[in-house]
Amino acid sequence: MRHGSRAGRVLAAASAAALLGGAAPPDCRLDVEVHSLRSSEGLVHLCMTSKPDHFPECEDDASAYTATVPAAATVKLRFTNLKPGRYAIALLHDENGNGKVDKTLMLPREGFGFSRDAKIRMGPPSFESAAFELDSAHEKQRITMRYLL
Repeated sequence: MRHGSRAGRVLAAASAAALLGGAAPPDCRLDVEVHSLRSSEGLVHLCMTSKPDHFPECEDDASAYTATVPAAATVKLRFTNLKPGRYAIALLHDENGNGKVDKTLMLPREGFGFSRDAKIRMGPPSFESAAFELDSAHEKQRITMRYLL
């Protein structure tokens, strides 16, 4: 094929379109490290959502990412093939493994944590305070488990 031919120009235009946004965005990977668990008893439940109205429970969010793993001194989770976007993570250290947040006088008796180590005030943090951008091929979140009682 000679330089400047119609076929060469079409091929060059198609390649440029792919490089300039014609291609699908790459899938992302997220590593989550959870530390400061007070025991290795029970389970750690994680939910990650991109929808502020479904944070922190992720209830009725079909697009939420969830995981449940055995508790350990440090818990490490890896999510792959994630779509780029803005997400927030909520964690529960379900020490007795009953699948719910146990409370005393409205305060959680079990551990919890949030992405960006978002602080709690009079309830869970807002989506915005826990949200992070997942826009690169590899993102990390280190989350401290907290206990009130």
